[in-house]
Amino acid sequence: MRGSEADSRRRWWSVDPYVAALLATVALAAVLPAGGRAGETVSMASDIAIGLLFFLYGARLSTQEALGGLRQWKLHLTVVTATFVVFPLLGLAARICVPHLLTEQLHVGVLFLCVVPSTVQSSIALTSTARGDVPAAICAGTYSNLLGMALTPLLAAWLIGSQAAFTAEGLLRIAVQLLAPFIAGQLLHRRAGAFLARHKRRLTVLDRGSILLVVYTAFSAGMEQHIWQQLTPLRLAGVLLVSAALLSTALAVTAYAGRRLGFGREARVAIVFCGANKSLASGLPMAAVLFGPQAGPVILPLMLFHQLQLLLCAVIANRWPAEAPAAPEAESVPDAAPVR
Repeated sequence: MRGSEADSRRRWWSVDPYVAALLATVALAAVLPAGGRAGETVSMASDIAIGLLFFLYGARLSTQEALGGLRQWKLHLTVVTATFVVFPLLGLAARICVPHLLTEQLHVGVLFLCVVPSTVQSSIALTSTARGDVPAAICAGTYSNLLGMALTPLLAAWLIGSQAAFTAEGLLRIAVQLLAPFIAGQLLHRRAGAFLARHKRRLTVLDRGSILLVVYTAFSAGMEQHIWQQLTPLRLAGVLLVSAALLSTALAVTAYAGRRLGFGREARVAIVFCGANKSLASGLPMAAVLFGPQAGPVILPLMLFHQLQLLLCAVIANRWPAEAPAAPEAESVPDAAPVR
């Protein structure tokens, strides 16, 4: 028991290695930002990395499995409503924190955080830990990300306005960098899907390396434009406080909705973790496309929210199984023949 309690405490305060790498990348951009020709080269490499990320997303997705999951449409509609309706409303309400806790630019980042789709891998892992409906979590996260390719730019343009690149040129850039690679990946899924599944670990390194490059590019541009001078420790604390309030409210709303709508326990677990989490992997590339050189301050709330959701949801997931009905013990049969 002591070992289990120690493991639980360790999970509470530990920082995810990927988040640590993100923070190290931000520090590197602060000390050695890419400017001039180097900045142009890094920016071009970042654009290629974004296209590669969405190509891999499309190539991994099984269209047949995604369509099969539509049977649980009520659950998926609940998650989509939480992600693209409840969260944006909360982001608009966070306007009251300007200028005391947030600057205008940081509030833009909070709004963008609120229109980002749900995470997939974290939601699945958390749902599994809490003994929830894992297939439902897989489909809900997938649908959220598919819708996010259209809804995130639309909502960003509506809520944020001119700061998001929703001009004709911006739409073309979104289509070229996000939609076209994803569709190409889907078309090659039958040929490449099995290969990608076999090399999942190596490709995870490629995925995360690409996102680190996107973060480095965004924060380097911010350093070049001196936009970090307005980010004081008090502002950072304000972003953390607002992010914690958003996450806590989203968890409470999704938990209440799951009970109110009559879902079973396993489905409610999937709704909470898919509806209250946000995807760093999808959000960062989208921000780079939508905001260009101004993406640095915009992605900061998303990065902080991501760490908070990992910490808090891990605690919830590890405690939730205690509420699950105990599995019936198999009756012992003396002198039974071994099953082969």
